[in-house]
Amino acid sequence: MRPSLWADRLIALLVRFVGLLILLATLAAAAASFLYNQAQESDQAARAAMQVNMRLRDHVAILEGVRALYQSDTETSGPGIRAYLNALRPQVQAPGMEGVGIAAAMRAATPAALEAKLHENYGEDIKVWPATDQPIGFAVVLVEPYTPRRRVALGFDMYSESVRREAMRRAWQTGRPAASGVVQLAQEKAAKAKQPGFLIYIPVYARTPDASETGATGTVATATGSRPVEAFVYAPFRIHDLMRAVLGPQLDSIDGIEVRAGGGPAAPVVFSHGKIGWDAHEQKLRVADREWTMRISYGRFIDRLGRPLAILLFGIALAFLATQLHSVQRRRIDTAQALAEQQQRHAEDRELMIGEMAHRMKNAFARIGALARITLREAKDLADFETRFDGRMRALSDAKQMLVTGALDSVELGKIVRRELELAGRSADQLAAVEGPEVRLDDEGAQAISLAVHEFVTNSIKYGALAGNGDLAVGWRHEGGDIELHWVESNLPETPQIDAESFGTQFIRTLIERQLKGSWDRSAADHRLSITIRWPDRDPQQA
Repeated sequence: MRPSLWADRLIALLVRFVGLLILLATLAAAAASFLYNQAQESDQAARAAMQVNMRLRDHVAILEGVRALYQSDTETSGPGIRAYLNALRPQVQAPGMEGVGIAAAMRAATPAALEAKLHENYGEDIKVWPATDQPIGFAVVLVEPYTPRRRVALGFDMYSESVRREAMRRAWQTGRPAASGVVQLAQEKAAKAKQPGFLIYIPVYARTPDASETGATGTVATATGSRPVEAFVYAPFRIHDLMRAVLGPQLDSIDGIEVRAGGGPAAPVVFSHGKIGWDAHEQKLRVADREWTMRISYGRFIDRLGRPLAILLFGIALAFLATQLHSVQRRRIDTAQALAEQQQRHAEDRELMIGEMAHRMKNAFARIGALARITLREAKDLADFETRFDGRMRALSDAKQMLVTGALDSVELGKIVRRELELAGRSADQLAAVEGPEVRLDDEGAQAISLAVHEFVTNSIKYGALAGNGDLAVGWRHEGGDIELHWVESNLPETPQIDAESFGTQFIRTLIERQLKGSWDRSAADHRLSITIRWPDRDPQQA
């Protein structure tokens, strides 16, 4: 082929390769950009959820501290808790919580002790409210830090309301913090802009399990299967204030956020900001013993889709340009190709011949090496190795010689079998008894059969009929598109032992199964050895 044509082909291949590389690189870059932006937003959403969860855990820790303080000295709980919270300043250190309260136990319609406690804490006559049909109640006797808006909650019997009561019962039974469902806080009555809220309760169990003991207010509530409890430490939360206190300036970078009090679309939305997009990231919030769902959408279309799309379009344009260049170059190659077809066919023929020669040499060397290794394992000494190896190499050589002298690419099966038997000393009459139809074998098949028959002859000379200790019958036939070769030795002095296979036998089996794509069967009984080889009939001349 002319150098210019080689150059044209090389350029065309390079152009195609470059176009493919551009397209693949574009797809990879666009996907990487999209996934990177998605992962970055997912990490940001996870950090936002972690901030909320950590803030809620901080609030629960404050409640745990207040409970410990209350249990240590209930008589001075009001001033002590007030001083503790003034020093801790949770509204500054961890904003979002609407203070800390104490809801003390009372029996039905006996609020006097709690009203006295309210007067002691705040110096005012504050009544317990509302009236309820519950056998016990838990009225708010302390809310700190105190503000006029929070004053509305003082005296409120939390056990009178079902949502709060359900959370208090869970905390009572488990001894762990429990969150209520969404409620309107009592102090929302005095708020201009009302927000949804919830409460977290922690039980204060009686210091002795005896229900007759009294707590700070003179009452200990009991329930079947639960420890007596004298009060609940609780914290109310205005959800909008909590989310804004935790996320703060982050809300400006968020396109949309939505918080649901529970899982699934049926859960009520308790906080929303902006607009939720299709790319929202969902996170879980742990609110005491409840699980809420937060969905965040950053809505950065340019970063999320615009940049990958721009990369993709740019890459497609470059790939299209490369394709057009390839088309122009291809037309030039096609014009020159017509002038070089004959030279190309000659080159392909030479390459085919060289490849075939290399393949045959490789197979021959591999087979000789395998025969040498197998013979070495079987040989008793160097002389035995020489005898065995020489016989096997002669079998291979004879098969190859038959191909060469016949100037054909196949050899007849009968020649191989009779040649081995003739070398074993069989007479002309005995060779004439070897019968079978004409079967042509290619190079691979002829070598496999030559080695197999040689192995049979060698074993028979040592132990069987060719040693003069029996009769030998060899023949082959066509059977349903296959060739069957039968080797039968009868009237032997002893029945051969064929339970174990020698290395040579294993090698012959491998040749039959892999090169001939066939199978063999060996049986021995009643002073008789029978071997059958079966392989597909593939006449090289017909092929």
